[in-house]
Amino acid sequence: MRASRRVLVFVLACFPAFLSSSAAAQQSDQVIAERVLGPQWKQLSRRAGMIFAGTVLTTATSTVTTQTAVTDRTGPGATPAVQLSFRVDEAIAGVERGQVLTIHEWAGAWSMHRPMSRGQHILIFLYPPSLLGLTSPVGGSLGQVVLDSSGKNVVERNSAAIGGQDTSSAQPRVPVKVSVVQLERAIRSARSEEE
Repeated sequence: MRASRRVLVFVLACFPAFLSSSAAAQQSDQVIAERVLGPQWKQLSRRAGMIFAGTVLTTATSTVTTQTAVTDRTGPGATPAVQLSFRVDEAIAGVERGQVLTIHEWAGAWSMHRPMSRGQHILIFLYPPSLLGLTSPVGGSLGQVVLDSSGKNVVERNSAAIGGQDTSSAQPRVPVKVSVVQLERAIRSARSEEE
């Protein structure tokens, strides 16, 4: 009986420390999310309809024409779009792990974010599809986070040019070895706060 009381006293004594370390871990994830995604990371997380870490399977090599929502036919008023396909490696919101996701993005928005290449690992935040079935990264290039070759860690952002402009000063700097798991915890926490 005394041994079980000691265990109970030990567990109760450690419980506040466990709660404290859990809160500290959540705080740490949020600090890391802000460093990687920028000060508006919670809004970025909440505005996205689909968030996942994935592999780019096909890139936009040509434009396709989307169908209009009302008539379901292409015509003179149709919207030029590019088509991209991804394999979802880590599902965070709006998708399932292992899913092959093909999206259509308005051709005008395509030039406003970082180009993606086949085989690249990326953490991406996509708007919910519009009535025309179009989507794009939330916040342009802020909604695209380049991952390392394992697809599990963030690659530090450098002075990549977007649209011919150096955006390095606008991009948050990433601490060494930030994992997708850390960002996923922060993103899920931000999205649950909204509900």
